[in-house]
Amino acid sequence: MDEPADVRVGRGQRLVEACREDLDLYSVSELEERLEILAAERERVSAQIDKKRSGRAAADALFAPRAG
Repeated sequence: MDEPADVRVGRGQRLVEACREDLDLYSVSELEERLEILAAERERVSAQIDKKRSGRAAADALFAPRAG
C-alpha cells in the first residue's frame, strides 16, 4: 500500500499559522523570544525589499529610453 504523499505547504502558510497561535500558552520569556525572532525577520524582509528595489531601479535605468 502506498503512503500518502506529503502535502506541500503553500508559500507564507506557516507564517499565517504562526499568527493564529494561541499566545496564552506561552510564558513571558517565550513571548519575548518570539518578539526577538519576529524583529529579526522584519529586518530580513526589509533588506530583501531594498535589494529587490535596487535591482529594479538598476534595470529601469539600463533599459530606459535615452533622450536625444
